[in-house]
Amino acid sequence: MMPFEIRSLSVDLGARRALESIDLSLEPGRLTALIGPNGAGKTTLLRAMAGLVRPSAGDVVLDGTPTALMRASARARAIAYLPQGGGVAWPLPVEGVVALGRLPHGEEPDRLPAEGRTAVEAALRSVGLQGFETRPATSLSGGERARMLLARALATQAPVLLADEPVAALDPRHQLIVLEVLKARARAGTTVVAILHDLNLAARFADHIVLLDQGKIETSGSPEEALTKARLAASFGIQARVSRGEDGLLVVAQSPLPSA
Repeated sequence: MMPFEIRSLSVDLGARRALESIDLSLEPGRLTALIGPNGAGKTTLLRAMAGLVRPSAGDVVLDGTPTALMRASARARAIAYLPQGGGVAWPLPVEGVVALGRLPHGEEPDRLPAEGRTAVEAALRSVGLQGFETRPATSLSGGERARMLLARALATQAPVLLADEPVAALDPRHQLIVLEVLKARARAGTTVVAILHDLNLAARFADHIVLLDQGKIETSGSPEEALTKARLAASFGIQARVSRGEDGLLVVAQSPLPSA
């Protein structure tokens, strides 16, 4: 298992500082939910973790090595990134799209070796898309397409998986399916980080929650530690009721707080 750390990370986007002195240790085997209000810097942080944004200071470190010093191919094998709202414009078969996840391993999607075929089959099975292998990707529903793109990331078999709003615009059933897949991957030893906007889904599925606000970490801990009334008021500007019932932690947003 590879420790994944962010050390004193700052990111400037043009003249604006988007992230300021981020320190974070992400453990294998945990699903971390990255939450925060719009514009907090969540996507920028995830992209910096993936090596897609150049930090102005600090490092992203995997197993003791700054990822900036890794070859792009090695970084792509180690860190799988699922962007928000990804799509497929060409009618490639589903299996062919998922097989693109093997490119970091130097494998050609249409001529996969046995290891690659096994990885693709396992990824399709994990998201419930067995039998969809030959269907054109452009014919899929929104939920099926989201699961296909998740399978592409899973097929890389990277020790770190980063997902930017993987359940956005999905119906409740598909939200649960995708999050159960991410949870299972974490339980198998992967470091999983997902941006989530639904606080109840974060409370239910995450082992660890990081609350980001104005480019800084406001809190990092268990759902009970991160999702307090005071934290939600300060960062989201809402009055909320937080309670624990038979189904776990429940967050009910009751009203917006007056603007300062």
